Order: sequence, then structure tokens, then C-alpha cells
Amino acid sequence: MTNSTSGISRRNVLRGLGVSMALPILESVAPRAAFAAAPPVTPPQRMAFIFVPNGVDLANWTPTSDGYGYQLPQTLTPLKHLQDDFLVVSGLTHDKGRANGDGPGDHARSASVFLTGAQPRKTDGANIRSGVSVDQAAAQAAGHLTKLRSLELGCEPGRSAGNCDSGYSCAYSSSVSWSSESSPVGKETNPKLVFERLFSNGKAKEVDKNRLRREALRKSILDFVGEDAKRLQNTLGKNDQQKLDEYLTGVRELERRMDHAATSDPVQSVDLDYPIPTGIPGDYGDHIRLMADMMVLAFQTDSTRIATCMFADAGSNRSYRQLDIPDGHHELSHHRGDAERLTKISKINQFHVAQLAYFLNKLKSTPDGEGNLLDNSMICYGSGLSDGDRHNNENLPVILAGHGGGSIDSGRHLRVTDETPMCNLFMSMLNRFGTPVDFIGDSTGRLPELKM
Repeated sequence: MTNSTSGISRRNVLRGLGVSMALPILESVAPRAAFAAAPPVTPPQRMAFIFVPNGVDLANWTPTSDGYGYQLPQTLTPLKHLQDDFLVVSGLTHDKGRANGDGPGDHARSASVFLTGAQPRKTDGANIRSGVSVDQAAAQAAGHLTKLRSLELGCEPGRSAGNCDSGYSCAYSSSVSWSSESSPVGKETNPKLVFERLFSNGKAKEVDKNRLRREALRKSILDFVGEDAKRLQNTLGKNDQQKLDEYLTGVRELERRMDHAATSDPVQSVDLDYPIPTGIPGDYGDHIRLMADMMVLAFQTDSTRIATCMFADAGSNRSYRQLDIPDGHHELSHHRGDAERLTKISKINQFHVAQLAYFLNKLKSTPDGEGNLLDNSMICYGSGLSDGDRHNNENLPVILAGHGGGSIDSGRHLRVTDETPMCNLFMSMLNRFGTPVDFIGDSTGRLPELKM
């Protein structure tokens, strides 16, 4: 166990066979006198960006009144008990998701522009080009403060090459995170590998060797840090002992769920055109929730403060048989006003929002300093298209959850001026994150309305 007391460090690490397990902040690991003289520790800010494809049914998404006390529309009802913890933001636009002379390819553009605000070059070759995404702008400035600069997750593997949408490379459809104009950041779709990445220690070859040894012994990661954990428990006060026990219990439960998901029979989708890799849950909802757990775990242990997650790739035609919807999502999104199709789209939209609610609940139930992780996070959820039938990029469906350390007045429906660049929201988030930049994509300023 490491116990750095340079300054007033309360972050500890348990170590075992190829394992480096960061722990939540513990108050009693440093001398009481030091804490008595020290100012309160301000928890770091975290931010995550969640992408959903194919737009939404705006009629069932958009609140009918602005400000506080608005009635949640049908699609957002899974967030009812969290209404004070998020903003519904209407009026934001991604102009560079429009054709602007490049012809068809709206789905590919909707993903590539989602966090970059940059017009992608229309090509299906190696000369792809977009822009640096907001998450990577933050990672370049602050990623050195944590074990992982950032965490990129997804629930569909996608492809990095080939033509996926009217002459646009598949790299555009399967990536929202870009570290440079020509470098999309690959996403991890296997929650088990994310878990290993968070807790493994050493070079890649050593990590693989130690993981295989642990699996051969059929032991949990916790079994290899058990002795270190026992030694730490003996040095903690009562409250910290309980906090550590709850944390370790949560990690073991995650391992159990991942093992169960990996051995469950996969639920095949009618339009699923890729194999489900070993270790990925067959149930789509389980898959999303495990990825949400990984983000919470990463934030809780300060392994990273920046994450992205694509619930599905742009233009995804996944079916939702668990909702009694055998039709493909992309196919349904071209609804042409058909009431039956719109009803199905709304059910899919509500399913996605329910997974967001799960993530936000986990953040809110995880202590962080004097509050919880949701208090000290900014979670941006939305799509790069408004209506899937029109393929339009104005008035995007956007939710900003979390309180940003008290810098965001949540609980409102915030309607900004039409054609306000979505990148203005990103500029405001970067300011609160402590990594301001001169611009992101087509930004023209910031959103002062986030704080009343």
C-alpha cells in the first residue's frame, strides 16, 4: 500500500499480482493534526460525454415550458427523481454537421461533429480529417494528473476503415473522440477489458500474463490485494473502514456481474451484422450499465476525470427486441410522420434515457468530498441529429447533468437562442473543468445561462 503524505494526500493504492487498485479519498490515512491545519480539499471536476444515434422524437423530448418547474415530457420520465440534477438544453446547433456542399452522409457527420464542431472531410480513405474533440482538449491539458488521460467506451465495435455512409469513412461513424484532426481515438467495447485497464499495473505483456494467471486461479482482483487491504483497514477510522468495505464490495459485485454477463446467452438482433466478442454481455441494457459502472469506478478512484461513451454508432440499425421492437433503429428513424414508427422511436429514446438515469443515480449515490460524484461532474448526453427523418442539426436534443462543483444551476429547461453553436456549451464546460481554450470547433463564446 502506498501512502503519500506529500502535501495532504488522501488517495491510496492497493497492490497485488499485476494489480494497482486506486481507492476513494480516505480521511484518516494522514495524521489528524495535518488535516486540522489543512484547508478543505476540493474534489476534482469530472466530465463525460454520451452519444446516442439517429436523433429523437422531439415532440416527446422537448419540455413545453422553460425555466424551473417544467413538466418532464414522456421520453425523459426515467429522470423524474433526478430533475433537480440536470438541464434540458434546447436550441443548440452543430452547423458543421450539415452538408455545407458535401452532399449526403448526415449520420457519419453527426458523430464526427458531436464533440469536435468541425466539418469532416468527405473521404473513405486514409486522409480523414475532423477536429480535436472537447474531451481530448481537456485530456491534453489535464490528463497527466490521473492514471488514464481519458476513457473512451462504446457498445458497438464499429469499423475504422471502409465506406460506412455515402462516401464517409467508417472512422467518422464509430468515433466521437479525436485527439487531432486526423486521429480518432478508438473506443473499448468490452467492460472486462476496461476493468482490467483500470486496475492492472505494468507493461501490456505483463498485464496480459498476470490476467491469465488470475483467471487460471479463478480468483478475483480483490484476492490479490487482500493482504494490503487488511493492513489498511487496521489504520482507518470507523467511517473510512465502512467506506473502504463498501467500495471493495462494489468492485467484487462488478466482477460477478461481468462474469455472469459473459456467460449469458447472447441476445441476437435482427440486423446485427457483427459478432458479439467474448466478454461482452448479450443483453444490450446490461452492456450499457456495465459501461456506466466503469465510468463511475474510474471517477471514484480518480483513475481518470474524462470519459466518452457511444451507446451505439452513428446510423446504428440495432433492433430492440427487449422492447418488442424488431425493427432496426435507423430504419425506424425515417418515420415520415408515421405514428406507429414514432411511438417505437420514442420507446427507444426512453430506453436510452433510462440507461442515463442509471448512470446518474450511481454517480449521485457515490460519496465525493462533502457531496457526491454527480455534484462534482458534468455529464453531456445527446445526439448529433435532432430528427432522424429530417437529418437536421439545429435544436439538438441535449442534457447537461451534474452541478459542476456548484457552478451550474440545474433543474431547468434552458432554451438558448436558435443557432447557438453546441461548442459554446463545450467552452463553458472546459472553463469549469479548469482547462479553458481559445475555441472548440465553430464556437463563438460561452453559455452564461448555465449559472443564473
